[in-house]
Order: sequence, then C-alpha cells, then structure tokens
Amino acid sequence: MTENGLGHWERVLNVDTMNPNVKRVEYAVRGPVVQRAVQIEKELKEGVKKPFTEVIKANIGDAHAMGQKPITFFRQVIALCVYPDLLEDKFPEDAKNRARRILQACGGGSLGAYSASSGIEVIRQDVAKYIERRDGGIPSNPDNIYLSSGASDAIVTMLKLLTSGEGKTRTGVMISIPQYPLYSAALAELAAVQISYCLDEDKCWSLDVNELRRAVKAGREHCNPRAICIINPGNPTGQVQSRQCIEDVIRFAAEEHLFLMADEVYQDNVYAEGCQFHSFKKVLFEMGPEYSSVVELASFHSTSKCYMGECGFRGGYMEVINMDPEVKLQLTKLVSVQLCPSVPGQALLDLVVNPPQPDEPSYDTFIKERTANLHILSEKAKMTAQVLNTVPGIHCNPVQGAMYTFPRLTLPEKAINAAKEKEQAPDMFYCMKLLEETGICLVPGSGFGQRDGTYHFRMTILPATEKLKIVLEKIREFHKRFTEEFS
Repeated sequence: MTENGLGHWERVLNVDTMNPNVKRVEYAVRGPVVQRAVQIEKELKEGVKKPFTEVIKANIGDAHAMGQKPITFFRQVIALCVYPDLLEDKFPEDAKNRARRILQACGGGSLGAYSASSGIEVIRQDVAKYIERRDGGIPSNPDNIYLSSGASDAIVTMLKLLTSGEGKTRTGVMISIPQYPLYSAALAELAAVQISYCLDEDKCWSLDVNELRRAVKAGREHCNPRAICIINPGNPTGQVQSRQCIEDVIRFAAEEHLFLMADEVYQDNVYAEGCQFHSFKKVLFEMGPEYSSVVELASFHSTSKCYMGECGFRGGYMEVINMDPEVKLQLTKLVSVQLCPSVPGQALLDLVVNPPQPDEPSYDTFIKERTANLHILSEKAKMTAQVLNTVPGIHCNPVQGAMYTFPRLTLPEKAINAAKEKEQAPDMFYCMKLLEETGICLVPGSGFGQRDGTYHFRMTILPATEKLKIVLEKIREFHKRFTEEFS
C-alpha cells in the first residue's frame, strides 16, 4: 500500500495507453537536430566552450527570427487594433481607417472577442476581392472562404474531412517526395494512407504526370486514393511549377476523381527568370467548364511567408471550390469546434489582402519595404545555389521560389556505415555533426522523404545576407573536413 491507501498506482495515460497514431507522428523541422540545437544554446549561455559562439537556426522558414523587419503599415494597424487609444496619436490616416474598419467588425470593437467560426465577414470579403484581383477577375465568393490560424490549421481540417474507411477502403492522400512533414504527420495522426509521388530532382524538382499515374495505381492496391496535395512554390525543394504542369495535375485529378489541395503559401516568393506563379484556381477556370464545374479544389494561403514573414500571428485562409453543400455544412461544424481562428491573425491577413493603395499616405513606404524584402530573398536564393554548387560533393538545384534549398549530398561509404552504427539516417548523422562542429542547424532530407540511396538537407535562405555568407562558408569548410575524415 502507498501512503494514500490506493495501492500500486499506474498512470491512466502512459506511452502504451496513448493514441497509437500520435506515436507515429514525426515532424522533422522541429526534430532531433533542432532539439539538440536548443540544448546547445543553453550550454553556450551557461559558459560551455564550443568551437562557435552562436547557433544559427537555418532549419525553419521563420523570417522575423532571422532578422527580417516587419512591414511598417501592418504593425501600425495591428498596434491600433490592439490598443485603440492610439487612434488619438499621430499615425497615418489610412492605418487609422483600416484599424477602425477591422475593430467595427469585431464583437465589442475588440480583437479580444470571438469571431464567427469561418472568420470575420468583412475580412472574408476582402480575401475574396484579393483572389479576384490575383486571378484576373475570376469571381470568388466570400462564402467559400474560411479563415484559419495559419494555413497548417486549414490543411489539417481538410484532411480530417477527407479521411474515412478501414483496411483497403482507408483514405489515401497523394503527397510529393520530398514533402513538407505537416502532411505526413497529419496523415499519420488521422490513420490515413500516404501515397508518395516523387519529384524529379534532375529536372529541377519538376512534377511528371506519369509518376502521378504510377503512384495512384500503386496506392489503389492497399487504400482508396481520394486527394492529391501540391505545394507550389515548393517546400522543401524551392521549385515553381509551370502552367503546363498545373494543367496536367488538374486533368489527372479529374480523371482519377481526386480532391485537389493546393498549398500556395509562397505565391509571392518567385525569383528565377522565366518562372511565374499560377494559382490552381485561375488555371482551373481558364481550362473551361469541363474541369471548372467538377474538380473539387481547396487552396491555401498564409501571412507567414512571402514578403510578410508574420509566422507568429497565425493568419491564413482556405478557399473551397465545387464543394458539396452538405460537406460545407460539416466543414463549418468542424471549424466551429475550435470556436474561431486567431482574431489578431485575421486582422493581419486583412492587411495582406487589402494593403495600402497608390492614393493613400502609407503606399510608398509599403511598396518600398515589400519590394526590398522580395529583392533580398531573390539575391539570397541565387547566392545560396551558386555557393553550394562550388562545393565538391554537394549539388544544388536553382532556388526558383519559396524560402529553401534542398541540396543533394554525396557521402562517403565510411560515413554511411558510421551512421548505421548509430542507428541514424546518413543525412541525420551529417546534420548532427555539422551542428556540433559549427553551430549551424539544418534539417536532414530524410525528414522530408527522398529517393532511396540519396541524401539531402533542407536549409532556409532567410538568414541576413552577411550571416548567410558565413553559413555557406562554414558548410563548405565542414563538408570538406567531413569528406576527408570519412574517406
């Protein structure tokens, strides 16, 4: 007996009694390498001597953490919304007008009030107008817009709606390899089946419809394929898919009767000459009613990427096209369980889709800051590929868009064997050793998926230009030492 008289006490929740699907979840961008990086930061603060003075986290697309400055107009309006007494102070009139409009749409005139579960109506209207402008006038209905706490929240919600069945009838969802591990993690948690299709690294990570056909045919052997996810511009690979590719995907989705999920959170991040962002919705409607009246589409956008980088506000939206009205009722019910998306995030999203106009006082500063952020990213994208391609044993495709590069590593056999002895993937072994020796935190390609026998890492291009130069030089020096050590 224990002192409380209850005898032997066993926890109600332990690792054996918890949800087995949760144990299957992995999320590489905050995985073991990043956890070790956090420990090393603590050790540095405690005075532990290292061969470096700081940890540089190039593992995640967090622009502000990497030093990118917020857009002035966005922060002015948010400040006014959070503390309306500032409306009496000297702020630009267009910032005050935006703040008043947002606050008037909030319960009690406060960002602290709940909103409608699908988001504040005037903001959904602004999102619909933004989509119409972006897509050359193709109509967008605010009733098809669902605001969300970042795009991730909306993506997981849509996957929940799609998941059903058991055994061979379980929902299969097609995701790219390499992929962003939100998708594999969500599918694991929902006990859905991941159907992997490989991007072609030798053709700058392009998508081949023949590979889609191979993957869906293989998937039908053990599940019921119901959806295909496309990330464009790509994460972790940084490619921008051509219009022809998007048309091919839409035709494929129609032929195979698949729900199409278009993750377009990097739509402003296009750098390479000859590349252009095409929204799936625009291409779908330009292909005519044969497709636009039947293909079911959900597209996603976020405040976290592009030129804004406002990850912490958790603002995003989803637009659904051709969704069954009864399913929409279920979607509305599902989002209502979480009450509402972050209201400050909704306010920030409104500024992204309704920025200062040419006749407003904040316009010149806004355009200058937006242009500068995207220009710097473009320059860093070019520099990253150029420098990495000078390193023997590293091959890096052009960073056409988004915020990352996914270079291929040639690793000595001795290093691969050393990794196996530690029961680590070879690129995990490489990234962990890089962290311990240089303080640079990258994510191994094995956390995103890659063709067997190939090794990669994902690295963000977000560090400030001078710091990025240091990162690239340290990687160059490390790779040379690593190769010599294990040759």
